[in-house]
Amino acid sequence: MCFILLNIIALIKMSWKKGSFSEVRVAQHRRTQKLVAVKCIRKRALKGKESMLENEIAVLRRIKHENIISLEETFETPTKLYLVMTLVTGGELLDRILERGSYTEKDASRVIKQVLEAVQYLHQLGIVHRDLKPENLLYETPLEDSKIVISDFGLSKMEDQGALSTACGTPAYVAPELLQQKTYGKEVDLWALGVISFILLCGYPPFYDENDSQLYKQIVKADFEFDSPYWDDISHSAKDFIVHLLQKDPERRFNCEQALQHPWISGGAALEKNIHGSVSAQIQKNFAKSQWKVRQHLFQVVDGDG
Repeated sequence: MCFILLNIIALIKMSWKKGSFSEVRVAQHRRTQKLVAVKCIRKRALKGKESMLENEIAVLRRIKHENIISLEETFETPTKLYLVMTLVTGGELLDRILERGSYTEKDASRVIKQVLEAVQYLHQLGIVHRDLKPENLLYETPLEDSKIVISDFGLSKMEDQGALSTACGTPAYVAPELLQQKTYGKEVDLWALGVISFILLCGYPPFYDENDSQLYKQIVKADFEFDSPYWDDISHSAKDFIVHLLQKDPERRFNCEQALQHPWISGGAALEKNIHGSVSAQIQKNFAKSQWKVRQHLFQVVDGDG
């Protein structure tokens, strides 16, 4: 094990992503030549957050699904912890949409179906992701037919660890019950999928305001609209699918099984008209802002569930 650890650390190629207490690098195993992603975590910077990391590792060790990032191994030194993960190279979901020449409802439907199947798998294991958003949906490879992979389980939680009550996640994607300081469950992931589906079809979020308190009021009321002209060419089936996910009452919200059975996902109702021009223009306008990027993480607090 130490031999493998030394090879992986010695052959780190490049910095991939850097956070407040960790960075992710690309590494190559000397014997097999396999490329992996290594999350390098400084132990000193983890003070007070150890339980969050332990939880992430425990969750990842239970997961094996083609549309979910895999934890292949963990290594430890006196000062650092290394998580060896599957390397995904296809980039983020919204970036790939911008790069396309053509993009349709059918393309969006295929993406959401893959994510729904992965989330259904998580929920069957009693795992709630709690931070589903486009940035955490990655393409495995640059190939056109690449599958989508869910990443970042730092805020995920297993239901058997106790009731979920912590206000965490990303503001624009959190469900009403979470903002109302109620206990909540796996339904919050379906709400987030409703927000993502909305974005994939128009390029902007259903809930947005420069003022956080106003944003939260919109979410609690489930106050959103299919504005013209952005939604004029979108099918009734797509809108119906989103309405069933963005239900403020979690008991009325679709679960994964219901969502997968909806005609827009499984019945061929998704249109094949090219909507790339309109959607990509709105993505560039609404998601390239540094201010939006900063506000994405305001709710990622130390977990106090259970």
